[in-house]
Amino acid sequence: MRRTWIGVAVALLPLLATAQQYPDKPVRVIVSVPAGGTPDVVARMVAPGLTNLLGQQFVIDNRGGAGGLIGAELAARAAPDGYTLLFSGPSFTILPLLQKQAAYDALKDFAPVNLVSIGPYLLITHPSVQARTVAQLIALARAEPGKLNYASAGNGSPNHLATELFKSMAGVNLTHVPYKGAPQAWTDLLGGHMNLTFSSIPPVLQHIKAGRLQLLGISSARRSPQLPEVPTISEAGVPGYEWSTWFGLLAPARTPRQIVARLNAALIEVVRAPDIKSQFEVLGYNAAGSSPADFAAFIRAESRKYAKVIKLSGVKID
Repeated sequence: MRRTWIGVAVALLPLLATAQQYPDKPVRVIVSVPAGGTPDVVARMVAPGLTNLLGQQFVIDNRGGAGGLIGAELAARAAPDGYTLLFSGPSFTILPLLQKQAAYDALKDFAPVNLVSIGPYLLITHPSVQARTVAQLIALARAEPGKLNYASAGNGSPNHLATELFKSMAGVNLTHVPYKGAPQAWTDLLGGHMNLTFSSIPPVLQHIKAGRLQLLGISSARRSPQLPEVPTISEAGVPGYEWSTWFGLLAPARTPRQIVARLNAALIEVVRAPDIKSQFEVLGYNAAGSSPADFAAFIRAESRKYAKVIKLSGVKID
């Protein structure tokens, strides 16, 4: 028995040494959207803190395209050594449910590290839309089925599913116009070419304050402390409606547990620091800072939720 334990200890020594030395060179953090997208904004908020705590540069590598598929597949194929990580959100979980040819499994090919933040979506319209409340928007859509269009970041994107759930629960018909990314969708909404969309808070808040976009409701179960005057969509006309967006850090599967644990501990310290926490609050997000096990359970639950919406709405990817 003693020899067995000695053998196990000897086998673990390289892993322990790797974890103690990690990181000893720069770490690439793949963000599966172009620069300026919300995941990119959040990743760049926390990367400097990781650099300061762990003593090596955490370099953001934007790999947008195919709704996030390109970046996720690249990360899934990377060596499981902690030097290539993925910072992503709901699309990472949604895409394999819609694309059977996706070259990764969200639950099998990644080691969840940390659920960094959770936040709501905003239901926004162009000011030309003659509705100033969720109830008025629903009435307008019911009066002229299919006339109102909505922009999304692409087929199967999180805000596409958020809107499809809204359509189903509100009993309205809206015309979907998919874009290749959220920034293009926001541009056309601002230009009045699109009527409405669901968006995370950071990219559109300044336009709402300037009156260039109209805010009707928030997708969370409770009102946001940052926007306390804005009703939830549930209380404003669609009882039970709830949707959230989230962002987290993942490593390729088979990354040593010691490295995952080291990254997790560092991220918890980063997101719970008062200055970072306040930055999240300004953007309307909660700084989460979960354990790897809790993040894995969260991903499984979100995957089940997305699968139900996909089945209910019949969403398909081109």
